[in-house]
Amino acid sequence: MPAEWAEHDAVWTAWPHDPDQWLEGLDAPRRSLMAMCAGIVDLNNGSPRGERVELLVRNAADEALARELLGPAAVGVRFREAAYGDVWLRDTGPIFVARDGELATSRFKFDGWGGKYVMPGDTEVAARVAQWAGVPGAAFDFVLEGGAVEVDGEGLLLTTKQCLLGGSRNPGLDQAALDARLRWSLGAERVIWLDQGLINDHTDGHIDTIARFVAPGVVACMAPAQRDPNYDAMTAIIRDLEAARLTVVTTPSPGAVLDASGNLMPASYMNFYIANTTVVIPTYGTDADADAVQAIAAMFPTRRMVPVDGKAVVVGGGAFHCSTQQQPRVLTRTP
Repeated sequence: MPAEWAEHDAVWTAWPHDPDQWLEGLDAPRRSLMAMCAGIVDLNNGSPRGERVELLVRNAADEALARELLGPAAVGVRFREAAYGDVWLRDTGPIFVARDGELATSRFKFDGWGGKYVMPGDTEVAARVAQWAGVPGAAFDFVLEGGAVEVDGEGLLLTTKQCLLGGSRNPGLDQAALDARLRWSLGAERVIWLDQGLINDHTDGHIDTIARFVAPGVVACMAPAQRDPNYDAMTAIIRDLEAARLTVVTTPSPGAVLDASGNLMPASYMNFYIANTTVVIPTYGTDADADAVQAIAAMFPTRRMVPVDGKAVVVGGGAFHCSTQQQPRVLTRTP
């Protein structure tokens, strides 16, 4: 599995449509997710210079609404009509893997995040995307969501015990068995297991909300402020990453971000998406937003930063990384 900062041909995502998944309404997440797509397309004098966006929609009416919000950036978007649960292609789509001159898909069992959010069409998304992309691959015999794994493209893979070992996804498989399966299916050489994710995380501790590779062997995570509701979890994450002999860089934490009902949300600056020319960063209307964007900009000096309101998207369970799945560009090395 290539690192996310490797060059992409496209990114797969989807139009939000299910009102049951967006309890504060669909308008705000739609605006944010189409702003994300426009940032990824990255128009320059009317021409896309980023990567192609492959956008799943249910029908022509969805496409028309999406085009209206995308504006001129729609020129860099290809629309695909399909039945799907909602936008979380990081988890329902295939994971693309590559070697010199060859691209393939690794597809996994999907059980609606441990049976909590079972939505019609989601179990078929991975095979459909692979077919549209024209990329062959293999289906593996265990449950895995793409947001549960993070790689540096040079053999290291991060995941969490809370997600893969702590719930109902893979009963009967212990850490050693899952370690072997992750290495086999994604081409990893070493799996590093962190412990817990953020409070109220719908995904049971997906790694892409807590720690992200930004270079080979270099991991970004959040440093908690005093009285941060996730202080203990974030402190343990930094400790465990350093114990794994990784270089750790940090952003601030957004602190307590609450939904309209006053519930703590799993808001994270780590759920950014690394596109070819941009990094789309979720913001939450907190005092830490500007410092977090500046910190991530220092990690990706050749890319422009695109901060987009992420609070409206986290209502549905994730942010920009959760809603995207990159399709790497196949490169052939010259002898």
